[in-house]
Amino acid sequence: MSESKALIAGVSGTHLTADEIAIIRDEQPWGFILFARNIAEAAQVSDLTAHLRDLTGRTRTLVFIDQEGGRVQRLRPPLAPNYPPASALGALYRNDEEAGLRAAWLMSRLHAFDLFKLGINADCLPVLDVPVEGAHDVIGTRAYASDPQIVAAMGRAAAEGLLSGGVLPVMKHIPGHGRAFADTHKELARVDAPLSELEARDFLPFKALANLPAAMTAHVVFTSIDPARPATLSPTVVETIIRGFIGFDGLLMSDDISMKALSGDFGDLTDAIFAAGCDVVLHCNGLMEELSKVAARAPILVGKARERTDLAEVFAGEPDLSDEAELRKEFQRMFEAVA
Repeated sequence: MSESKALIAGVSGTHLTADEIAIIRDEQPWGFILFARNIAEAAQVSDLTAHLRDLTGRTRTLVFIDQEGGRVQRLRPPLAPNYPPASALGALYRNDEEAGLRAAWLMSRLHAFDLFKLGINADCLPVLDVPVEGAHDVIGTRAYASDPQIVAAMGRAAAEGLLSGGVLPVMKHIPGHGRAFADTHKELARVDAPLSELEARDFLPFKALANLPAAMTAHVVFTSIDPARPATLSPTVVETIIRGFIGFDGLLMSDDISMKALSGDFGDLTDAIFAAGCDVVLHCNGLMEELSKVAARAPILVGKARERTDLAEVFAGEPDLSDEAELRKEFQRMFEAVA
């Protein structure tokens, strides 16, 4: 089996530059992530994902995307319809639990149709964060509800829809981002709630879905657990909460190392992410100068981390035999006003 670095990399545009081709060949990232800047039309996206796999020499290389619905949706018409946000699905659940769960499964299964045909086989969904009153709207409508039990039920349905379509689900942002009063894309967030409150609310959806194959960390400081370091950089949070209390033993990937919540040298940050216990580091912005520093310090996947990445690849399998047209009609009937 080929050796891969414990790295998921972003690229700058719709086609790979010579520098990107060189660094991918040399460093062999385990996976890649696409953003709106990487997407023009269907043939181009398919060519890009095929090119990425050719450079790694691994047909099962995972290509990730954030395709949630609502305001976080990288594929847009005509490549994919504009889907409603998670909060709209949660509202449906509150009126009719069975319909809400069906809608969550359907939307994820439709995401999988949209993604799979373009060579994208991992979606950073479901969002399992539980927002509180007054929290920053960086989560906002991306959350299914403010009730952790509803979030867990809807998140399970969404994950199963992706899996049915051959797409790996990645739950986020473990152990919870819903209480943050800052946008971690721009600054570090601190949560001062006591541990008992976090365990009773914020951590519950992740605990309920701890058997899912992959999760993304939160760039959030939980002062009652580790007042000095955000979860992504904290061995205490990873070992005691994520692996311990929550019981998650799947692939743990960092949130984007280039987000402003983290500061310092990219090489040192990479070391800290792995020292904390993350399996894979995520670098999203496509700046090769940064990526080269991260890649230089990212280890080769071995041991438990390699087992987890290998298993994640298995979950990105073959889709079921669902009828796309029929499922789209069913979903549209549920959301005529917003789909």
